[in-house]
Amino acid sequence: MSFKKLNIIQPILEAISKVGYQTPTAIQEQTIPHILQGRDLIGCAQTGTGKTASFAIPILQLLNQKSSSKKVIRSLILTPTRELAIQINENFKIYGEFLRLRHLAVFGGVPQKKQVAQLNRGVDILIATPGRLLDLLNQHCLDFSHVEIVVLDEADRMLDMGFVKDVKKILTKIPSKRQTLFFSATMPIEIKKLALQIVRNPIEITVTPISSTARTIKQSIYFVEKEEKLNLLFTILKDKSIKRSLVFARTKHGADKLVKKLASMGIYTAAIHGNKSQNARLKALNDFKNNRIRVLIATDIAAGGIDIAELPHVLNYELPNEPESYVHRIGRTGRAGVQGTAVSFCDEDQLKDLKKIEKLIGFTIPVMSS
Repeated sequence: MSFKKLNIIQPILEAISKVGYQTPTAIQEQTIPHILQGRDLIGCAQTGTGKTASFAIPILQLLNQKSSSKKVIRSLILTPTRELAIQINENFKIYGEFLRLRHLAVFGGVPQKKQVAQLNRGVDILIATPGRLLDLLNQHCLDFSHVEIVVLDEADRMLDMGFVKDVKKILTKIPSKRQTLFFSATMPIEIKKLALQIVRNPIEITVTPISSTARTIKQSIYFVEKEEKLNLLFTILKDKSIKRSLVFARTKHGADKLVKKLASMGIYTAAIHGNKSQNARLKALNDFKNNRIRVLIATDIAAGGIDIAELPHVLNYELPNEPESYVHRIGRTGRAGVQGTAVSFCDEDQLKDLKKIEKLIGFTIPVMSS
């Protein structure tokens, strides 16, 4: 099935096509039609299944269809962590590139002055962590009287982090006549009870996470100190027998830093991430596909559009903090029966992430000596 068959409007189709999305994932295929019909929804899906696009795309379409000249918040997305808020905001930026809808992420740990200034200029879609949102509500910086669509993302993590009372308090400030979308990676009894208190006559959808890696991928891991990662990366990448390497970093800043450091060592690369312009992303990807550069540095969100038939080598400079992302990352190689290699670096701080990955994929990744 194509996205076109989900009745997605042309501006969004163009935007997702630009980043290489061709066919919807299972969660997207099952949720988007119901959300476009205005239904409440309970979705059980892991990070890494394409969940964010499953609510971001239809929200953009619904708000675009009922355009408003007023500077009011029309959709609220609640998520437990700053990192998730930033990531979701980046997704809205990518999918809504050709729409005139404004979006903003607000979260704690940074001064609120800039966030308040942006809110005052007008925002259609607000992505927020509960703590900072309550602070802004208590200071009367927010008006939720025009909110039409609410999303609770990663609800089980919000429960684990003690945010449920805050979430319930926030929901009392939002009109009861609204569309509510509830997403959780797991659905224990207490999460289901919470969901049923919030949604009305919901559609319920469960998607099994991808947990297996292709047999055609040879996986290995290096245990290495943080300070030694760059030298090890250089040693691996200078092997000219490796035609192309896709290297994953966790953050946009980290990806840009790697480009500069490798260039100083004589290895020329490019980075693709959410802060790069569309033209810059396309140029980097084309240079990589056409062998003008051998190495491409990517973050998880930008890598969604990388689909290269012959990609022999994937390298995790930093392990992802979501185990499903590991499966998606290394799945870029070893396609169509062709052998691929996936190499990962693990420092002391990422041992917990490694254990989660190995639990998900069901085997211990062979260790290499550096």
